[in-house]
Amino acid sequence: MAASAQTPEPKLGLRERKKLKTRTAIREATYRLIMDQGYDATTVEQIAEAAEVSPSTVFRYFPTKEDIVLTDEFDPVLERELRARPAGESLLDSLRHVIEESLLRAVQSEDPEVTRLRTRLQVEVPAVRSRMMESMSVTGQMICRVLADRTGRDAGDLEVRVYAMAVVGALMEATMYWAERGDAGGDLRDLSVRALDVLRDGLQGT
Repeated sequence: MAASAQTPEPKLGLRERKKLKTRTAIREATYRLIMDQGYDATTVEQIAEAAEVSPSTVFRYFPTKEDIVLTDEFDPVLERELRARPAGESLLDSLRHVIEESLLRAVQSEDPEVTRLRTRLQVEVPAVRSRMMESMSVTGQMICRVLADRTGRDAGDLEVRVYAMAVVGALMEATMYWAERGDAGGDLRDLSVRALDVLRDGLQGT
């Protein structure tokens, strides 16, 4: 049965809610500090103090400072919504539906100033950009699993991996394009759909 943005999200238990609250507090403290004093000047100790947790707690939730900026709750949403789409639908069509109806709605529920900060740091800070490339491979592995389940192929097959990372690369470049151009870049959802259209249609001449 096809699912959409109306797919009910699983309810979290008390422990999971507490974890999410702590993760959110750490991220929000990080964003406030970076906005005030810049990325390099912001330390994990300052973040811990602002979030009212210990530095060891920060590292328990986020292995590096870069992970605080990059880690979000969107991959689980993406996987859940992709798996809820009809099995016979192409991955690109499924992705387009999820992006248009669910995933970017979740992104857009974030404070726009925070979204711009996150993406700007991905462009401007080499350590964040390098870590982003590593984190995108995790998203690619998730898409590989979805593809494998749909096609009956092994998630480690070269063709599956190439297809999955092409999708990840397209979405990443759409996000970077949007971040680099500010308000002149256009709407992130439209840019993401355009990027998927390139994978489907190829590069057309001007």
